[in-house]
Amino acid sequence: MCGILAVLGCIDNSQAKRSRIIELSRRLRHRGPDWSGLHCYEDCYLAHERLAIIDPTSGDQPLYNEDKTVAVTVNGEIYNHKILREKLKSHQFRTGSDCEVIAHLYEEHGEEFIDMLDGMFAFVLLDTRDKSFIAARDAIGITPLYIGWGLDGSVWFASEMKALSDDCEQFMSFPPGHIYSSKQGGLRRWYNPPWYNEQVPSTPYDPLVLRNAFEKAVIKRLMTDVPFGVLLSGGLDSSLVAAVALRHLEKSEAARQWGSQLHTFCIGLQGSPDLKAGREVADYLGTRHHEFQFTVQDGIDAIEEVIYHIETYDVTTIRASTPMFLMSRKIKSLGVKMVLSGEGSDEILGGYLYFHKAPNKKEFHEETCRKIKALHQFDCLRANKSTSAWGVEARVPFLDKEFLNVAMSIDPEWKLIKPDLGRIEKWVLRNAFDDEERPYLPKHILYRQKEQFSDGVGYSWIDGLKDHANKHVSDTMLSNASFVFPDNTPLTKEAYYYRTIFEKFFPKSAARATVPGGPSIACSTAKAVEWDATWSKNLDPSGRAALGVHVAAYEEDKAAAAAKVGSDLVDPLPKNGT
Repeated sequence: MCGILAVLGCIDNSQAKRSRIIELSRRLRHRGPDWSGLHCYEDCYLAHERLAIIDPTSGDQPLYNEDKTVAVTVNGEIYNHKILREKLKSHQFRTGSDCEVIAHLYEEHGEEFIDMLDGMFAFVLLDTRDKSFIAARDAIGITPLYIGWGLDGSVWFASEMKALSDDCEQFMSFPPGHIYSSKQGGLRRWYNPPWYNEQVPSTPYDPLVLRNAFEKAVIKRLMTDVPFGVLLSGGLDSSLVAAVALRHLEKSEAARQWGSQLHTFCIGLQGSPDLKAGREVADYLGTRHHEFQFTVQDGIDAIEEVIYHIETYDVTTIRASTPMFLMSRKIKSLGVKMVLSGEGSDEILGGYLYFHKAPNKKEFHEETCRKIKALHQFDCLRANKSTSAWGVEARVPFLDKEFLNVAMSIDPEWKLIKPDLGRIEKWVLRNAFDDEERPYLPKHILYRQKEQFSDGVGYSWIDGLKDHANKHVSDTMLSNASFVFPDNTPLTKEAYYYRTIFEKFFPKSAARATVPGGPSIACSTAKAVEWDATWSKNLDPSGRAALGVHVAAYEEDKAAAAAKVGSDLVDPLPKNGT
């Protein structure tokens, strides 16, 4: 992923302003250490910090149309760029960059071309002919983008909050699936899929249709001119990504450049569920597997840096981001710039353990819709910013637009968890890849129960974080939390600890407003907490909280884990959550 910064209509076009833009863009250089670019036109600036994945030699940004009257700075990947180029044969392209099509699509179609893009992206485009501009973000918000407003009337856009928070009076997260138009004077939604209105779909479940949609999503993400790999925790989602990628790698362009040996990566505490499961899947698939171990202290030492990079104080996100942040540094040291990852499946298919308590298919479906709409604030934010902190790009095939359309059109009756019929969470996906003739994965892996990333790296990781927070936050501090933090008041010492770090880096009220709040059980939305009366008494975002779907089971599981090894090792195959 790259870093973009754009400042439009700032009045000041002095050398001092140019220097300030360069200084702020430098705050994004971790995202794109390969090249820096800046386009200035009167009082408008487009800056870019490049991570070169496609066309490393000539694809530097900003990018332009033929006569350079249209300039664009882009962060992302356009997977269908070759198809789009075929439709733009009358245009002259300067580079092999997948993102250059954006400038030419704008020339051809004006502002109404965003839905033609298949990929993950955030971009700002300046038309110097009338000094108009547009900015857009991909459908789900895989790629981060913020928008801000200066006192001088300027409009700012940046990949991360840290590049605009000091200079903007107000700012916010740019909403996914939206376009900002200076001509039309504000934001409007360009992404309007059938599932967005949350009406219950009725399409019968077809396992082959679902399988084919996912395979296509993985194949298109093998587009790369640099070495890549797969993040493999050994859970269902990452294992399927690895299995499908390996099955199609040999015929890909990537294999012609880098060979057909797939590299996989996993991190965990010593003896953690993820390390054991990841190794088992890697051995089955025959990948070149890389295991990284960290200690609780390693993670604690990184917390401040993690919060600076991921720009949130959400407890679950920080818990899961820290090991991913540490792993990304190791991955980059091996010369790998891009990885495939399994985010999004649990939101689309109801994979979290609390979905066991969904009262009916209507509420099940509505919860999946709410979860997808919030992904940009949680898992997408984590996956993008944890990896980008070290100049690594994460691609997420489960959030492919076409796969989303297929998966969200299935009658949710098929997604409901029904133990009496042998349907555990995400059964529709497991069944779709249950191929007796050419198995993708062994049965026991294909039907392994959900393990949240922050749990799977080792249960003592979360317990260690809580213990550390307890040492730094007193009872008095927590009791006064509503006065110190009246907005999104932290309810636990761990949450209070993270909040204090966040406020040190991002003290403005606009910054804290970018982080959602509300009660949650095992990553649920606040609405789903209503599914079980006991959950309101045990609001823990860890997957353990819903493992037995009641408080007693949570305590039993925690006690059993502690008794078994005292710290790090816990059975990777938890009891059924029904």
